[in-house]
Amino acid sequence: MVIFVSSDNEQFTIDKDAVKNMGLITNMSSEIDDQSIPLPNITSAVLKKILEYCEHHHNDPVYHFDNSYDEFSAYSTRRRTSDISEWDYNFFSAIDTNMITEIVIAANYLDFPPLLDAGCKTIANMIKGKTPEEIRKIFNIENDFTPEEEVSYQYRHFQESCF
Repeated sequence: MVIFVSSDNEQFTIDKDAVKNMGLITNMSSEIDDQSIPLPNITSAVLKKILEYCEHHHNDPVYHFDNSYDEFSAYSTRRRTSDISEWDYNFFSAIDTNMITEIVIAANYLDFPPLLDAGCKTIANMIKGKTPEEIRKIFNIENDFTPEEEVSYQYRHFQESCF
C-alpha cells in the first residue's frame, strides 16, 4: 500500500500496483513501504481525481516510453489527440477546466505519463480550432495586450505565415 498526504494534509491509501505508472513511486519504491508520501503541490480534490484514474487503470500494463520517432510507431499514435479512450474522455468531460489543468500539472509532478498524455490530449481538443479570444475565455486568461499590440502581433503573424 502507498499512503499519500495532500497539501491540505488529507491522507489517501491506494494499492501499490495501482500507481505502478507513476515515476515518482517507481523511483522510490524501496523507500515507501509503510511511509506516507507528502505531496505539497497537490490538493486533496486533485489527488482524489488522480487516484480515481489510477483505480480505473489498475490493470493497465506498465507504461514504457518510446522516445524514438517513427510516424507509424505507437509513439506517433500516442500523440494523436483523437486517440483517447472513452473512459478517459468521460473522466475529463465531467470536470471543469481548472481541475483539468491542476490534474495535468500534478501528473507532470508525479511523473505519470498516461494521465499526463490523456490530460494534454483533452486540453488540445478543447482548444483545437479556437481563436486566441476563445482560448482565453476557456481558461479564464486576461488579455494583457493593448489593442495596438494585438494589431501589431496579428500583422507580424500574417506576414510570417505568407513567407
